[in-house]
Amino acid sequence: MKTDQFASRHLGIRTRDLPLMLDTIGVDSLDTLINETVPDDIRLNAPMNLDAPMSEFEFLEHIREMAAENQIFKTYIGLGYHPCITPSVIKRNILENPGWYTAYTPYQAEIAQGRLEALINFQTMVSDLTGMDLANASLLDESTAAAEAMTMLFDLRSRDQKKRECLRFFVDQSVLPQNLALLETRSAPLNIELVTGTPDAADLDDSYFGALLQYPGADGAIVNHQAFIEKAHSLDMKVTIAADLLSLCLLVPPGAIGADVVVGTTQRFGIPLGYGGPHAAYFATREDYKRHIPGRIIGISKDVDGKPAMRMALQTREQHIKRDKATSNICTAQVLLAVMAGAYGVYHGPEGLKEIANRIHVATTTLAEGLEALGISLRHDFYFDTLSLEFPSEKVRSLAEQAEINFFYRSENEILISLNETTSLSDVSDILKIFESALDKKGISLTQWSEKTALPEELRRTTGFMEQEVFNRYHSETELMRYLKKLERKDLALNHSMISLGSCTMKLNAASEMLPLSMAEWSNIHPFVPVEQAGGYHKMLRALEDYLTEITGFAATSLQPNSGAQGEYSGLMLIRAYHESRGEGHRNICIIPASAHGTNPASAVMAGMKVVVTKTDEKGNIDLADLEEKVEVHSANLAALMVTYPSTHGVFESAIRKITALIHKHGGQVYMDGANMNAQVGLTNPAIIGADVCHLNLHKTFAIPHGGGGPGVGPICVAPQLVEFLPGNPVIQTGGANAIPAISAAPWGSALVCLISYGYIRMLGAEGLTNATRIAILNANYIAGRLKGAYPILYTGEKGRAAHEMIIDCRPFKKHGVEVTDIAKRLIDYGFHAPTVSFPVAGTMMIEPTESENLEELDRFCEALLSIRAEIEVSEENTPNMVLKNAPHTLDMVTADTWEYPYSRKQAAFPLPYVGENKFWPSVRRVDDAYGDRNLICSCEPIEAYAELEH
Repeated sequence: MKTDQFASRHLGIRTRDLPLMLDTIGVDSLDTLINETVPDDIRLNAPMNLDAPMSEFEFLEHIREMAAENQIFKTYIGLGYHPCITPSVIKRNILENPGWYTAYTPYQAEIAQGRLEALINFQTMVSDLTGMDLANASLLDESTAAAEAMTMLFDLRSRDQKKRECLRFFVDQSVLPQNLALLETRSAPLNIELVTGTPDAADLDDSYFGALLQYPGADGAIVNHQAFIEKAHSLDMKVTIAADLLSLCLLVPPGAIGADVVVGTTQRFGIPLGYGGPHAAYFATREDYKRHIPGRIIGISKDVDGKPAMRMALQTREQHIKRDKATSNICTAQVLLAVMAGAYGVYHGPEGLKEIANRIHVATTTLAEGLEALGISLRHDFYFDTLSLEFPSEKVRSLAEQAEINFFYRSENEILISLNETTSLSDVSDILKIFESALDKKGISLTQWSEKTALPEELRRTTGFMEQEVFNRYHSETELMRYLKKLERKDLALNHSMISLGSCTMKLNAASEMLPLSMAEWSNIHPFVPVEQAGGYHKMLRALEDYLTEITGFAATSLQPNSGAQGEYSGLMLIRAYHESRGEGHRNICIIPASAHGTNPASAVMAGMKVVVTKTDEKGNIDLADLEEKVEVHSANLAALMVTYPSTHGVFESAIRKITALIHKHGGQVYMDGANMNAQVGLTNPAIIGADVCHLNLHKTFAIPHGGGGPGVGPICVAPQLVEFLPGNPVIQTGGANAIPAISAAPWGSALVCLISYGYIRMLGAEGLTNATRIAILNANYIAGRLKGAYPILYTGEKGRAAHEMIIDCRPFKKHGVEVTDIAKRLIDYGFHAPTVSFPVAGTMMIEPTESENLEELDRFCEALLSIRAEIEVSEENTPNMVLKNAPHTLDMVTADTWEYPYSRKQAAFPLPYVGENKFWPSVRRVDDAYGDRNLICSCEPIEAYAELEH
């Protein structure tokens, strides 16, 4: 082994393992396996042109040098992004801890109770601060949350409003510019008419269905919106308020003045700026709308013993269930960042948060007094942390930048200054010195903080919040460290065992890729600083764009979409813009195979398209005859085909080029879902198969960790004809010559975590990336070979091979009374997270081992499934107390004084010898989902509420 090569650390399979694995599969070489898996006519004929690979040591030196090209100024730009302090106990125990960042979305609730509790804390904090009934478990960013609120209210229109085609949506002109941009993007395909203005002068009538207000405004002004909301409600309008969450420690919550929805970001709750992300947005609303809220809600139910147990509630993966009837395509949250923000709330508690908010406000009033002493006019009397100055920008900008200070220059005569948690008295003095120089005046000498308040009397908060025990108990580092460890122990993450989720690619998140995230030169940069201050970022981002463009064979890449589903939507919006530019805006038919991800049809509808579903044949491939028929019928209006390749069934369809040529012949564009790119890199690419645009899941193929359900990044790569439409940003110039409006809040989306994918590609190089693909295919086919005869393999390619994932059919076991869910829960007893359950085919499991796992772990997993198969064989339908029906088995259950089961405690908890070496104990037994949906509890409750669950 070459110890200086990253590939030897990333790839789990060793040369010595190949003979056994190839013999199990039934091939003579790895090359033969690849040739039998990937069709000849789509193979690359030359290696990818990428930079030579670096060792881990070389990469870390390289990334430090690049980081030095970023300039860290004192930044007071605001606009929803603020420097903040990440408590070291949270940074070390969550952000830098693989027990938190390598976990998957908590679809298997029994092994995710720690993460679920952390998200309940987040939801409770948001609900309490906003004054709303419930909150979800986070969204991608504030702008996305505002757009989701608009579309939710659009969907909630009354029958009469829909009949009258009530399409108008009022937007406060004081909203953040990126929020307005997202509304513009999302409203166009749905024919929603945005009307901007000032709330006090708005001429509302019954043609409006909703409104968005900002509180405080982007310019810092605090306005009482109660009268506007009352007027809106009288017209059957619903109102969303985008609110600064920290300000709500001091201000009357939006729920108390009648808001129907409250959205915003939790970035300033200890989350680094990271040049725009990732950050956790929040979305809070009324109880009445609980079944319409986008994203995920964590609820409290009970397990089979009546013990309180948390799980994802209601609309979980609702886009997979409702498909083109879904109200949103959101499936990625920002769980890791929501966990951090919730922990920030736990650590500081209500009194600590109020103290931080007060400190920021006092700093702002102190600055205001100093500016007024210089004769500078403030545009508003009431504010929280942001001052709007009537002052020539040209007189200040060069002086400020010489002093390494950033303000936001809103216009030639307006400057915004937003203070933050890190602002000291000396910082305020430094700001005043700039204006003293600009005016050639001497101002006041600051020696103490102001005692003034600039909060309006009627909007000062008098109600309590976050009174639950969890927010009032863990305020020392020792206490919080132990609490976080207690939660971590309840979660099964990749640092414990393989997570073989098909379509989700849970691969190694290498430490060397993760380390740069903690460096201040990367984490402390505001997304709207002048681009020359982010030289290191732009060098890294341009290189990553170039790498992804080369890997996909396309012409250009945008890194702006910050989730896979958002990437889907972005790609379709580019196709929409392309057709409109050619005078073919009538093209609105999107053909989607029945096997596609549920986000595909949801994304198409959001992009203003009509979904036509095409069949799959008995081998799991697209039914060519059905596709040809539907393309002919819809030829004049064909906009796009959405296709996943390899297919969602884990097969390289040999007819793919024929399929894409058919779409092009009829004037459509081909969108390729990049969920399965881990089977393509270095062997083929989307351009070769005939696609025009694809998104890539950087949190899958390119090693960004899933973080328990986010962060994700979903950049889009495009063919030449679509380059001009790549998305822009309202504050920083980016995108194509005819850019569509913004797709996410920040110009380059979640830029901070792009460092991970950059490192992954930079350390592996072309050969390493190609070998990763080859080993991923090898591992999947090895598992298929080991399970052959015990579990039916549902789909294979023409030569009997799987791609990087494969589907086992569990439906035949129904005759034994065993469901696929029983197998999933029993795997927990063996120390494994279940593969993807019942997707894309009900009653099946989709297994993807990735290239990172070693042979020993693959064998442990196969032995677990083979042992379970033997347990299935001796099970009989309608027999009570089967080991599979009782799984998972908790420590409480196994150590109980009585044992009334027809199998031993050892079989229950230690079914194979290896389990005892590294036993993972689930903290609850099987969770009752239906009970939780009937009795929805989505926040921390007094202990009495939990007790009631048992009755």
